[in-house]
Amino acid sequence: MLTSSIANEIAVDTTAIIGFNVLITDRDGIVIGSGDPERVGSFHEASVDVVRTQRAMSHDLAAARMLSGVEPGITLPLVLNGTAVGTVGITGSPDQVERFGRLVRNQTELLLRESVLLSSRLFREKAIEDLLRDIAHYDRETAEPALVLMRAAELGYDLRLSRVAVVVDVEASVEPTRMVRALRRVFDDPQDIIGNTGAGRFIVLSRKREALELDLGVECAVGIGGAASTVATLHDSYQDASTALYLAARLPGSDRVVHIDDLRVQELVASSAPHTRARFVRGMLGSLVDQNDWPVLRQTIIAWCECGFSLVRAAAELRIHRNTLVYRLTKIEELTGHGSRDARFVVKLYLACMADLLS
Repeated sequence: MLTSSIANEIAVDTTAIIGFNVLITDRDGIVIGSGDPERVGSFHEASVDVVRTQRAMSHDLAAARMLSGVEPGITLPLVLNGTAVGTVGITGSPDQVERFGRLVRNQTELLLRESVLLSSRLFREKAIEDLLRDIAHYDRETAEPALVLMRAAELGYDLRLSRVAVVVDVEASVEPTRMVRALRRVFDDPQDIIGNTGAGRFIVLSRKREALELDLGVECAVGIGGAASTVATLHDSYQDASTALYLAARLPGSDRVVHIDDLRVQELVASSAPHTRARFVRGMLGSLVDQNDWPVLRQTIIAWCECGFSLVRAAAELRIHRNTLVYRLTKIEELTGHGSRDARFVVKLYLACMADLLS
């Protein structure tokens, strides 16, 4: 609780402020911090009784000479949560330094409490990040779900509650603490689990299932997985959210927030081997890909399928006149030898276009 690094920092800074040497000991009277570095590691005998009685003691020159490692001054107990964790001493004539005693002790105890709280918070954040990594890298064949459930329960989370995984990617330069605070404003359920896994990636296991509008104050991309209520399905949800981000980055015109349920076709296409996709693209698209306006034709085929072969809806989706759409469809029919309402063929053409986009 009272570490040498914290004690030494406090002792050096306080010494510089008040002009008298300040030393801090642990419960056993060993000096662990001092404005005089030569005293660090020495034994301060007066501190033993101060810790035991939790009462301040002052020592003039005569009294100091009778104790090991003690110089004239005052020694006060450092008490946290009712327990003496060490002492703080001020070297000098007791009449001169006694007026600083209570002030220095109170300030030292305040700094120690803040340090303990910070350490506790950082420990919890690290434990949450470790939990999220366990879920992200969960292996059904080798991992034991009960252990993950237990670690989550120790942090106050019940992984049996339904959640969705949300993956947020930002620039690596964005300060993690700032992002976590911003995410907590959006994901405010006590059972929402939020953490940073490094390299600009943040994971949220959210109780929210509705569409999310994220205003985080930074440029970001957000992927959302499916609903889950077990360790294994939470892992799947995380994988789905990550896949949604991967696919969205390769599909033009994708939204900033993407849900895997809107990209299942693309996910299926992307899951096939690259050489298999390449053969499928060559076999289905043929001379279409050699056209100067192939990107426009590809966009037209995708919109035509996704709008249910409706001229009105597809033209509106593409933001073109209906006659322009008819011209494009006629060109596609001539190049492929199939009608634009031949559903079986056009659906295969649609999948080939998706494979081409993901190549």
